[in-house]
Amino acid sequence: MGDRVVMHIDMNAFYASVAQHLDPRLRGRAVAVAGDPERRAGIILAKSREAKAFGVKTATPIWQAKQACPGLVVVPPDYDAYKRYSRLVRLICYDYTDLVEPFGLDESWIDVTGSLALFGGDALLVAEEISGRIKSELGLTVSIGVSWNKVFAKLGSDTDPGDGIVAITRENYRDVAWPLPASDLIYVGSATARKLHSAGYETIGDVARAGDYFLLRRFGKIGPMLRAFANGQDASPVKPMDPARADVEYEVKGIGNGLTAPRDLVCEADVKALVWLLAESVTQRLRESRLRCRTVAVGVRRAGDLSGYSRQTTLRVPTCLTSDVADHALSLIRNAQPLDEEHAIRAIHVRATSLVAMDAPLQHDLFGNAEEVLRRERLDLAVDALRARFGNRCVHRAVELTDEVMGGLDIKRDNTVHPIGFLR
Repeated sequence: MGDRVVMHIDMNAFYASVAQHLDPRLRGRAVAVAGDPERRAGIILAKSREAKAFGVKTATPIWQAKQACPGLVVVPPDYDAYKRYSRLVRLICYDYTDLVEPFGLDESWIDVTGSLALFGGDALLVAEEISGRIKSELGLTVSIGVSWNKVFAKLGSDTDPGDGIVAITRENYRDVAWPLPASDLIYVGSATARKLHSAGYETIGDVARAGDYFLLRRFGKIGPMLRAFANGQDASPVKPMDPARADVEYEVKGIGNGLTAPRDLVCEADVKALVWLLAESVTQRLRESRLRCRTVAVGVRRAGDLSGYSRQTTLRVPTCLTSDVADHALSLIRNAQPLDEEHAIRAIHVRATSLVAMDAPLQHDLFGNAEEVLRRERLDLAVDALRARFGNRCVHRAVELTDEVMGGLDIKRDNTVHPIGFLR
């Protein structure tokens, strides 16, 4: 049996390219997608190729980007459009295989091993056809990596400068992949790259030749995995797509949501309003997925120096109640710091993990009130049904209305679900 044929498709400058396609006046101009500076989210989320040529960088403030590129056109994000274009790209892929695995809005792996013969048998020609269709039908360009495994397929698309195809094969991977920086390898983040650098491991080839003792001592079980990746040893499957949803089913391991506050949070009332909004979004998604959580976690970023911290707690009884998640999240923050102007907060993230199915048997707390818990759960589900029919803002909790600006937010609607980790 021959090797698999796996492709990784990465849409170039996706957010900015969608904006340029929707508004022909922006084509050929330096464009950046940025948050609302009035809401304290005035940083560059994405930039077009033209803006990148001027030195505009992601995550920089708008004012700094405009210093680098005085003619920069800044447009707000349009997540509905991004989701629509993302779905259309994946549906094009579905014409070639049913094995299409999204990795965020702008990336997908596809496995054409079983269908390649139907399209002539040449993987590069199929990649060119897919690229050409995306460009002609949707006005977007893509980078495509082709390999026998997902890791090298992604590495190929990541190293392409744009609108091209890079093949990493068993014959050329030592010449193409190994000279690249170790940080180009999936799952080598900045901290891992620093550890590798401190020990003299600079390239993917260095990682591929690293010994067990070093890898296990410095990185634990992830060390040998990185060496396997560097050698193209990855048998993880490309999961099939549901064409009706243009998505794949994953085992959900956590549900979270975070927000940079419209203004600094300088008292408990401010923090409580945002925590409840976030908990509402998280638990609504829990109930939609028919899940309860055993762990509640928070992440906090301070306003002054932008430093942050995270805390978590394990519950005695799994829950999907908004009030439970909100109360535990608020308690974690309250126990971690004073809630006053001197310790102002800029952003909060609430996350539910250690998930269990709502249909699983539930051992209630011996000292709790099981009937009251079930009554509150039915109440939350009834509110969910109203929101599904009339929109998320049809029912508000009083605590969420204590802040005029945050009370007008629809955090669940505007939340973007980001890529699920490669390791599942």
